[in-house]
Amino acid sequence: MNTPADEGNHNLRYAEYVLGVLDADARAEVAHEVRTSSEAATAVALWQRRLQPLAEEITEATPAPYVWARIHDALQLDAPPQAVPRKRLWDNLALWHWLGLGASAVAVALLLVVALPRRTPPPLPTTTAVAYMASTIKQDNGTTGWTATMDLQHARMVVVPAAPATLAQGRAPELWLIPAGQKPIAVGMISRDQPTTLALAPALLAQLGPTAALAVSVEPPGGSPTGQPTGPVIAKGTIGAAPETGGDKVAGNARKSTERPRV
Repeated sequence: MNTPADEGNHNLRYAEYVLGVLDADARAEVAHEVRTSSEAATAVALWQRRLQPLAEEITEATPAPYVWARIHDALQLDAPPQAVPRKRLWDNLALWHWLGLGASAVAVALLLVVALPRRTPPPLPTTTAVAYMASTIKQDNGTTGWTATMDLQHARMVVVPAAPATLAQGRAPELWLIPAGQKPIAVGMISRDQPTTLALAPALLAQLGPTAALAVSVEPPGGSPTGQPTGPVIAKGTIGAAPETGGDKVAGNARKSTERPRV
């Protein structure tokens, strides 16, 4: 019987899988879960969504001139020498003990923010735009080849391999967006062994939705020379809004996403 703590640790394995910090055996185990369990595949997609913002670049900021002045004054760098040695700020053990406790508390708080499940938000109005979409791209044998998370606000897609089939030498997978009743649109080349981040042009963003699908074809390493799939289509997946929480609702959404579109 699993305790809540066991379930939390189990869920964190999916986060470690997305971060790429698991050893080879643990990664292989999670990859097996992703390709055999729709709940595991959805959990990995959710962690991609949660951890994606951490990869964003932070622009440099020049501190205001008064910041150094305050530091200079706090450390008393201009104080005249005294006959009796003055205890320096960095020699104050109580201060370092307090700073250590404060840093530990901040670290624990940050871990809880990332690790603890979020409360279920109220239902969004039908007119509210969806911020994230997800897709489980399954191969013809029913196993998950890749999972894709689409960040609409930042116009990008992260494609994570689960257990893609082995391709012949000199061939590579290419991802396509297939709007309903239209020809495939090239999204970009993806990797079989590491996550791939793809920029989404405005024309692609406009086509994303539950009536569209993603597909993977086998192409030359540089991509299809014709602008349309030239090799066999080896994986397909529908697109849906990324679920907010776990449980039966997530499992239901994941099962819906496994229905294969017609190409």
